[in-house]
Amino acid sequence: MRFKSLFNFKWCSIFWIVSLAGLTGGCLGGALLALLQDLPQIRGLENFKPSAITRIYSADKELLAEFFLEKRDPVPLNQIPKYLQSALIATEDRGFYDHSGVALKSILRAIIKDIMAGEFVEGASTITQQLAKTLFLTPRKSLIRKIKEALLAIQLERRYTKSEILEFYLNQVYFGSGAYGVQAAAKIFFNKNVQQLDLAQCALIAGMPKAPSFYSPLVNKQRAVKRRNLVLKQMYLTNIIDNSQYEQAKKAAVQNTKAARHQRKAPYFVDYIKKQLEKIVGPTLLYKGGLRVFTTLSFKLQKSAETALDEGLSDLVLRIRQNKTNFSGSRAAPQAALLAMNIQSGEITAMVGGKDFQQNNFNRAVNAKRQPGSAFKPIIYANAVERGFAQTKMLLDGPVIFKNGPKGKEWRPKNFSGDYQGEITMRKALVDSINIPAIRLIESLGPSAVARFGHDLGIKSSLSPDLSLALGSSELSLMELVSAYAVFANKGERIKPFGILEISDAQGKLLWQVKPQRKIMMSRAGAAIITNMLEGVIQEGTGRKAKILRPPLAGKTGTTNDFKDALFIGYSPGMAAGVWVGMDNHSSLGKGETGSRTALPIWINFMKQVQAETAFHYFDLPDNVVKKRINPLTGLAARETSTHGVWALFLKGTEPKPLGTRTK
Repeated sequence: MRFKSLFNFKWCSIFWIVSLAGLTGGCLGGALLALLQDLPQIRGLENFKPSAITRIYSADKELLAEFFLEKRDPVPLNQIPKYLQSALIATEDRGFYDHSGVALKSILRAIIKDIMAGEFVEGASTITQQLAKTLFLTPRKSLIRKIKEALLAIQLERRYTKSEILEFYLNQVYFGSGAYGVQAAAKIFFNKNVQQLDLAQCALIAGMPKAPSFYSPLVNKQRAVKRRNLVLKQMYLTNIIDNSQYEQAKKAAVQNTKAARHQRKAPYFVDYIKKQLEKIVGPTLLYKGGLRVFTTLSFKLQKSAETALDEGLSDLVLRIRQNKTNFSGSRAAPQAALLAMNIQSGEITAMVGGKDFQQNNFNRAVNAKRQPGSAFKPIIYANAVERGFAQTKMLLDGPVIFKNGPKGKEWRPKNFSGDYQGEITMRKALVDSINIPAIRLIESLGPSAVARFGHDLGIKSSLSPDLSLALGSSELSLMELVSAYAVFANKGERIKPFGILEISDAQGKLLWQVKPQRKIMMSRAGAAIITNMLEGVIQEGTGRKAKILRPPLAGKTGTTNDFKDALFIGYSPGMAAGVWVGMDNHSSLGKGETGSRTALPIWINFMKQVQAETAFHYFDLPDNVVKKRINPLTGLAARETSTHGVWALFLKGTEPKPLGTRTK
């Protein structure tokens, strides 16, 4: 009986052990099956499409900027230096070529350390596991995630060769500072292509996946060097390099590439384009779609614009210091903006929105609204020409009181010079930028009519329909002024300025192409006549400094009260350009800092390059317009040999008659 009882107990125990083992195995199998069901599907790595870089190009094919959430630029394995491949394997996964995706010894060692520490302190992930985590899993540490990572790694190893896995890893892993993949890392950290990296640079990059932000040379150069030297030591110990190479690479300096990385070409223009792209394609496609964006910018003219602006501001600052005018800080320092556009096409060819984009990214060429001063006067005179006024029409320059001036108050406007010339021609009043004749002219035309005409020329800002509009009291952007002047140069046709030519996707398929917005807003004859009057500003008036340039050129100075704003807007037969100089806080630039003294030299230096780059052309001369030599003071016809005469354009039938006859 006792033996039988022992026998029954033995089999009972075996039964329960087997049952328990089966139950445990079933649970583990079920759990494993559930994990397998929950694993992401491994699709072909060759078809994997991570977010790509959008690149912005100038019209002359210069790379201006790149937009991305994850900077990736894949390269084939045979273009990645052997030292970089070996350094990564020696540091991250020495048994890479021996395991099948999972290193069991490393896992057991890591489990023991994790248990002893009471938390996850060691990952024990192979390169394949790291790739699986990067592509398919979240970075959050957990036991379930580690199991999934291992299972996915095994699947990857069964489907792909070691070389394919290594190539994909090197192109996908994060190296810090926005760099995904070795090519992006090489560009960001060393401003090189990956093929050009030397041994020390390969070791530095190979050491970064462990803690990308911590070991970035842009964050902490000392930590990066220490980590690099540790990688070099591993390469030496595994016979990848010899002692001489090891010692020499350890001494290599890490150059600071931070400034180069953050330097963006034509930054104000690029920022302007970015805002346009966000409207056209949306932020997702912009930052992830790998677009190719071709812009209107001439990089050569852009560099000339930046140089001209820098030199002009340097000269102004020197004068301010000599005059002992105090200013401190970026907001109180003088600022400037320049914008240029192709007259016939509407393409923006150069844009500088301020002195230093890194210091202040506010784009004064596009977004700043400032009073244009006398730079608005050509719009008044152009409206007069369109309404049949000849440029020899006489206007009274004398003291005047308006009982119902701006804001309904009595107004006693004055000339900048403080004196008066009596009756003068409309041409002379514009050429010398005299205030009183302009005010009398806008009174006769009607301020509301002039405001409407300004809007027809492309000005979107509000224009106050009162007499002060003659003195440029309404605030406008530089872009609005330049585009309005371009109508005069372009035979009366308004073209909306634009900066993007076309957008294509990563495969080269055209997604968007510009459709220029054109509309005739004034007569061809009227445009030619006002252009001729603005030529007079340069040949005879406040823009005389520009006579050093090759004619034909036309333009107008602008200066506001207390010398707060200085402007020059002008054009050649092919290019319109405007310059504004002022203080962001609306304080004075200093006594005598007029448009002629402050803005015009910048314009001249820029237009020198424009003329060097473009063929010679004359301004348009329509068939219904005649050229006559006149006395600009009296408006009477002058002999062709007269040294005091100027060539002026007239609509046929309105030109001066024989000497002694005055045009009404």
